[in-house]
Amino acid sequence: MSNVETMSINAIRILSADAIQKANSGHPGLPLGCASAAYELWANHLNHNPADPDWKNRDRFVLSGGHGSMLLYSLLHLFGYGNLSKEDLMNFRQLGSKTPGHPEYGHTVGVEATTGPLGAGMGMAVGMAIAESHLASVFNKDNYPVVDHYTYVLGGDGCMMEGISSEAFSLAGTLGLSKLIVLYDSNQISIEGSTDIAFTEDVQKRMEAFHFQTITVEDGNDLGAIARAIEEAKADTERPSFITIKTQIGFGCPAKQGKASAHGEPLGADNITALKENLGWPSTEPFFVPEEVYSHYKKLAEEKAETEAAWNVMFAAYCEEYPEMETLWNAYHDPDGTEKAIEACADFWKKPEKADATRNISGQILNRVKNYIPNLIGGSADLAPSNKTNMSEVGDYSKEDRSGRNMHFGVRELGMTAIGNGMLLHGGLRTYIATFFVFSDYTKPMARLASLMGIPQTFVFTHDSIGVGEDGPTHEPIEQLAMLRAMPNFHVFRPCDETETEAAWYSALTSKKTPTGLVLTRQNLTPMPGSSKEALKGGYVIDDCEGTPDIILIASGSEVELSVKAKELLSDRKVRVVSMPCMDLFEEQTEEYKESVLPKAVRKRVAVEALSDFGWGKYVGLDGAYVTMTGFGASGPAGQLFDHFGFTAERVAEVAKSL
Repeated sequence: MSNVETMSINAIRILSADAIQKANSGHPGLPLGCASAAYELWANHLNHNPADPDWKNRDRFVLSGGHGSMLLYSLLHLFGYGNLSKEDLMNFRQLGSKTPGHPEYGHTVGVEATTGPLGAGMGMAVGMAIAESHLASVFNKDNYPVVDHYTYVLGGDGCMMEGISSEAFSLAGTLGLSKLIVLYDSNQISIEGSTDIAFTEDVQKRMEAFHFQTITVEDGNDLGAIARAIEEAKADTERPSFITIKTQIGFGCPAKQGKASAHGEPLGADNITALKENLGWPSTEPFFVPEEVYSHYKKLAEEKAETEAAWNVMFAAYCEEYPEMETLWNAYHDPDGTEKAIEACADFWKKPEKADATRNISGQILNRVKNYIPNLIGGSADLAPSNKTNMSEVGDYSKEDRSGRNMHFGVRELGMTAIGNGMLLHGGLRTYIATFFVFSDYTKPMARLASLMGIPQTFVFTHDSIGVGEDGPTHEPIEQLAMLRAMPNFHVFRPCDETETEAAWYSALTSKKTPTGLVLTRQNLTPMPGSSKEALKGGYVIDDCEGTPDIILIASGSEVELSVKAKELLSDRKVRVVSMPCMDLFEEQTEEYKESVLPKAVRKRVAVEALSDFGWGKYVGLDGAYVTMTGFGASGPAGQLFDHFGFTAERVAEVAKSL
């Protein structure tokens, strides 16, 4: 290792330690321990261009151990990404800074995914590797490997303890994602002490069982060994690779090295001084980096730019030889592509013909748009026949066929959602994932990350209420709708018929920064005469009266028809029925529009929904009432359950009269 390399690695350590100390908050252990491995990867193996962070064929790097964010910020600063300045490092963890506590996608240039919940980055990296292989199957031609890059992910013991990593890696091994390379920071320390207190399995044997190539680097500071491991990983074209790198948490700090106390607290001023002395750092000034180190990183960045320049030459020749592929490439990467595609789909807005389950209608819509949106890819957690999420005649994605567009995620809802997020983050694809609505509980942590990152993931949630019937309360969602409605930047769409289901899909597929959950029925729903594209506003008047109403019934999904029937029983009163398929979209409308639908002067209101009443208060008010679920469901035929729990037109009318 040359002196400048040693200094360049230690610069990562010093900047990280100083930033955490200045913030009086952070996690120095990982940056100190992993600096050598990160440097070797970024300097000598990772294809990236700091001058063009969005280069389509760059290698992806995900820091799954997001608490070690200063490792990533130091690398981005030293390589010259997006003018991430030394002042930005000095503002680590401060309000409004470019360097938040955990990496945030879309906030800091060069961050590929928002990480923090341990293991999430592992799942998203699997998704990125899937996206790379699928796009390669679509675009690559002889002598033109225009999609040809690796996905690297760095995480530690905590990432490997979380179940999401096992879900994701099990699928990655099954699919033989050979361009996925996992760097495992194995320091055998967690917050509470040695990992032996809770984590004694042989991780490498587990990864071998998942069909990964496993490699071990005994010394996390041996650049040669790390380099050989990465090249060995890249040489295996049949399996993903898992590189165990044995490190010491807090390396270089005499009082903290190898101890749990190095994980999540500043080193302290005296220990910072000792760290710099121990590493032979030429200055005790905070955030000092020698010019020769900056010059070294600048040279590396210029070499990285040459790699992209060579790709650009190849891509230009590719476009000249295959102009139809250039057109397709542009379509795949057009941010307005799905909206244009739906406009081209003449039968997207199809007139309802008969009663049908919205899950069936959803499946029909999916198959209507699939040929217009060639980059639409997705699947279910082993429930495609029930979720109706299989696209006909487009094939199944597999180890043998990367071109297939139907994903089989297996019974892995949490892993599926992270993988779906990773596919979307990669770019070039539009994705959807699916399961039963009650199992949205298993998707929630990664759905939350989709909302936080502002990526338009589509969730198909079927079997939306007690209408599930005979499967009983374990499979009948009650509180899930309220849970998802409570999440910022997430649209929950529960349509009442075919027209509203079309609106739901339109909203989901044209969204640019907001995930959408489509909450769909198992039982048939009758087409409603008043349903319309007004559903795109989230709430609208579906059945009105003359003049100002006395009572407003507000419902979603299967309970809209129920409310319209209840109105017929209230013929001596002026009743308005409002369909509220998406509260979130309704809240985005103007105050004037909301007032036109729900006049403040009309205080007699009833919310009707076969789920929890939580969240309806803002529309019902103190003078209103509810026809909702107050407990869990039961096992029995759906029709009997609706009667048993009081979801009848007669009961809705009675509650309305009681006001």
